[in-house]
Amino acid sequence: MGIEEYGGGQGPQPDVLVVTTNDVPGHRVQEVLGEVFGLTVRSRHLGSQLGAGLKSLVGGELRGLTKTLVQTRNQAMDRLVEQARARGADAVLAFRFDVTEAADLGTEVCAYGTAVILARE
Repeated sequence: MGIEEYGGGQGPQPDVLVVTTNDVPGHRVQEVLGEVFGLTVRSRHLGSQLGAGLKSLVGGELRGLTKTLVQTRNQAMDRLVEQARARGADAVLAFRFDVTEAADLGTEVCAYGTAVILARE
């Protein structure tokens, strides 16, 4: 698995900036548009679950599970950005992920934050 399969986040110069902080240096919040989120639930196919179960017996990274979780988080973040963009935001502050098991059927990932319009100081 290459490095591109292990991570995510935004590329350079995004039209909607997403940050984990409550502010952006050199900018002030001009308008708060409210909470935005992106949600997805993913299940794994039976073959990968069996492989992960066997791997857990001997230890080590569960690469298939890692790849699935990265894809899931990226999809949730993409949906968050789409929602922020649709509301006219140019940034999302206080960005976070919430990950839970969904009724033993899959993994629920919610990306959330506060959509805002920023102004340069």
